Amino acid sequence: MTLWLTMTAIGVATFLLRLSFISLFEKMQIPDLVRRALRFVPPAVLTAIIFPELLLPRGTLDLSIGNERLIAGLLAAVVAWRTKNVVLTILAGMLILYILQALG
Repeated sequence: MTLWLTMTAIGVATFLLRLSFISLFEKMQIPDLVRRALRFVPPAVLTAIIFPELLLPRGTLDLSIGNERLIAGLLAAVVAWRTKNVVLTILAGMLILYILQALG
């Protein structure tokens, strides 16, 4: 029961935090400079999450051909570039990583 109460409390807190920003900014005019800067937040966060996983698989920099994650990530990037399809990119990256790990 404690787990469910904790998860519910965290969910409500997250909802209220996000709602506070929405209600705050609906009454304000966001400066154009801030609006343009906020467009870069999602790619920056995604990059900060993905690149360490690709380049530091065992805690050290690994740019070798033996780094399955890096190879799968590069091939997934090619799929993303060619298809512009997020779901297909994720599936291709996961499949390629699975195959490389099974072979290695």
